Order: sequence, then C-alpha cells, then structure tokens
Amino acid sequence: MKFYRHFSFAFLWVLIGGSETFLLSKGGITSTFIRNEEKSLDMPLESDVFRIPSGYNAPQQVHITQGDHVGKAVIVSWVTEDEPGSSTVLYWRHNSSNKQTANGKVSTYTYYNYTSGYIHHCTIHNLEFNTKYYYKVGIGNTTRTFWLMIPPKVGPNVPYTFGIIGDLGQTFDSNRTLSNYEMNPVKGETVLFLGDLSYADEYPFHDNARWDTWGRFVERSVAYQPWIWTSGNHELDYEPKIGETKLFKPFLNRYHVPFKASKSTQPLWYSIKRASAYIIILSSYSAYGKSTPQYKWVRKELRKVNRSETPWLIVLMHSPWYNSNNAHFMEGETMRVVFEPFFVQSKVDIVFAGHVHAYERSERVSNIAYNIVNGRCTPVKDQSAPVYITIGDGGNIQGLASNFTEPQPAYSAFREASFGHATLEIMNQTHAFYAWHRNGDEYSVQADSLWLYNRYWYPMDDSTAKS
Repeated sequence: MKFYRHFSFAFLWVLIGGSETFLLSKGGITSTFIRNEEKSLDMPLESDVFRIPSGYNAPQQVHITQGDHVGKAVIVSWVTEDEPGSSTVLYWRHNSSNKQTANGKVSTYTYYNYTSGYIHHCTIHNLEFNTKYYYKVGIGNTTRTFWLMIPPKVGPNVPYTFGIIGDLGQTFDSNRTLSNYEMNPVKGETVLFLGDLSYADEYPFHDNARWDTWGRFVERSVAYQPWIWTSGNHELDYEPKIGETKLFKPFLNRYHVPFKASKSTQPLWYSIKRASAYIIILSSYSAYGKSTPQYKWVRKELRKVNRSETPWLIVLMHSPWYNSNNAHFMEGETMRVVFEPFFVQSKVDIVFAGHVHAYERSERVSNIAYNIVNGRCTPVKDQSAPVYITIGDGGNIQGLASNFTEPQPAYSAFREASFGHATLEIMNQTHAFYAWHRNGDEYSVQADSLWLYNRYWYPMDDSTAKS
C-alpha cells in the first residue's frame, strides 16, 4: 500500500506520472511515495534466514571482502561455535583440479555477558584477475563450499557494477532490500556497504547474539561477493554503564579490511582499487580534525590517486554532508568543513553515505568559499564537486525518516522516504549509470537514475535539473 504526504510551499508544482506523485520546487523533486511510516519489524529468530548450518562445528556467517589494494586477494571470514577447528581455506580455480590452501587465524571476544564464537580470518593472496574460484571452509569437521569472482585487472576502461546498501539491520524490510538487490537484473559484483550493520546495540545490553543472526542473514550474498565495509554509529557499541568502553569492539573483531595495504593506521579508514574505481572509505566517528591520523591519511591518499589508472574516484562514509532531512540534520557538517575543499580539488565523482533512513541525491554543489569574515556560506553549483547520495534506507528496525525540511534546498535533486538499494554501472573512463531502486516497486524499476560523467575525463554538466 502506498502512503502519500502532501506539502505546500512557494514555487511548487505537482507532477503525476503513473501511480506516483512528485512535488517539484526550486530545489528538485520530493517524491511523496512512502512505503511505511511505522518502525520496521524484526524477522523472528526462527526465520530461515537465521538458520544455523547443520553439522558439527559447521562454519557460519561466512563473508568475504577485498584483501589487498588492487583486488588480487580476498579476506575470508567465518565463525565456528563448538570448537576453534581449522582456520585453513581450501581454494581452487573454476575448471581446475589444482587445490591450494591458505592459513588464517582465529580469535574470540567478550562483550558484557556475551562470549563470541571462534572467529576466523584468512587472506588468500595472488589470485588471478577476472577468474572464478571456489573455496571451502571448515576443514576437518563439517565443510561448506562457496565461490567468488576476482575482479578484472585495474584499468581506466574496465566496466564494473557495484551495489550500494546502507543501514540494513535484520527486519522484514531488510530482507526485502537484500532480496531485491539479489534479483535486480543489473547484477552487482561488489557491495559498497555504508555502515550500520546489525543494529545489535538497539537490543538490551547491546545483545551481541544479534551480530550472529545478522551474519547468518547476509551470508547468502556476502559469502559470494565482497562487501566493502564502512563503519557507522551503530558499530560504536560504546556503553560504559555495562563496562564496555572500547569503541567498535564487535565490528572490528568480526569484519577485517585491508587497511594496511593503503598505508592506513586504522581499519576504520582505508582505500581500495577495484576495476576502474578508486574507493576511499572514511570514518565519521573517528577523529578527523587537522593533524589527526585520519586527516593526514586522507590528504596523502587523495594526492596519490592516478586518474589515468582509476578514473572513477568514489568516497564512502556514514554520516552525510548534504542532508535535507530533519533526521541527523547537519551531523556531518564539521567533517564537511574539514574535507570538502579537498574533494572538490581532487574532483571526486561520487560520495555515498547512509545514516539517514531515507534516500536523497544532490546536484554537484560545493560550499567552500566561506571564511570567518566573508559570510559566503551557501552551496553553489560546482562541476568539480561530487554528487552526494544518501542511502541509509536498507530497512533497519528504527524505520523511515520521512520528515524532510521545507522548502527543499536548491542543491537537493531528488529525495524520498522509502527503503531500497542502488546500483552503479561504470561503463568506461567517462560514463557511469546510477540507479536507485525502492523496495515498494518491482526490483527492476528505477525510482531515481542518472548518467554520471567523470569529473576528471569528461567534466560535462550531468545535472538532472538543467533548464
């Protein structure tokens, strides 16, 4: 069932197309399609998506991510419950009988009254580009076999497709988001995940068993294609009332990333190359002021990007900088002030964020002219600036953020309070096609889309609000 909210403000026109209503202002489009304004409902713990694999010490919560800077390595992670078992991964190329092994490490952690299972991390190195591999975990007890694809070699005209998901959780809406992504005819090859994974901190005492259920829920995707991890506020798990003061403890124990490959000092900010994209992951909840480790790393990282090798420069973070929703309004402002001039100088193509439980896409704008005396603090069109896209609409337990500010600001091109996911199809050095898919539609429907032109190689106006 569709719910519609009506607004009234100056410069407003109503456009009705099909079954949707759009409100056009001087800013852009505010879609009135709202799937549900109530909080999302958790899937019952007995749901099949949470099922524990059968067999003694069977590996569960299997997930992979990129294991080096260029895509020739994979980090394989999983959990065993009965005993540590083996941390060895057996792997082989498709159509090959030559099986090899890689050895990993196992660890556990405690959080309040919870003790984790045995968490295994194993990095497989020196894999061949553009090759399908099978891998097996659980050696010595119950084994499980999965497959993965190594991306093409990094290069300027290498086509590649990313999925984008944020703020997922483990509700019925979360399941709809993941299912729609899996069934989308635009087949994503890697997910860019924008933070807020399990929402375990929403349960009494930050119930870490909810990290386990979430790991089993997403395994059907993340065991077969890499998810590139960004940390969010729901990964902080800071709760001094129960003696838990180590930030990001469950997240960092469970989800490893190749941060050292990009000379980062912490796993919360790092970078990778994948096909024709250079992807920088930032931490909204770590220090980023001048002279901090994250600040110094970002400055160096932006300077070393070679756009002749990786023309598409993408940044992931959790808290959005350009957000016209009353939820989390201006929370990303201090980080924007620190880093935005460098993003414009470096001609970043796209910035993806989550956090706000709605969808919004900006025009290419910047707000970098202000200093303490000139008063120039209004975003302006800037063809060297990124498009800012908020996709905090994965389906989490807190529900949708449907209270947008009015009037819609000029920089905001499209906004809607609905759950969904997005895809980014990089075609070549100059063109990419982006689409957002709301859960309320069939999975193939594009509720918002645009052609993106590369800022370095083809800096033409790609605005959807051109007169």
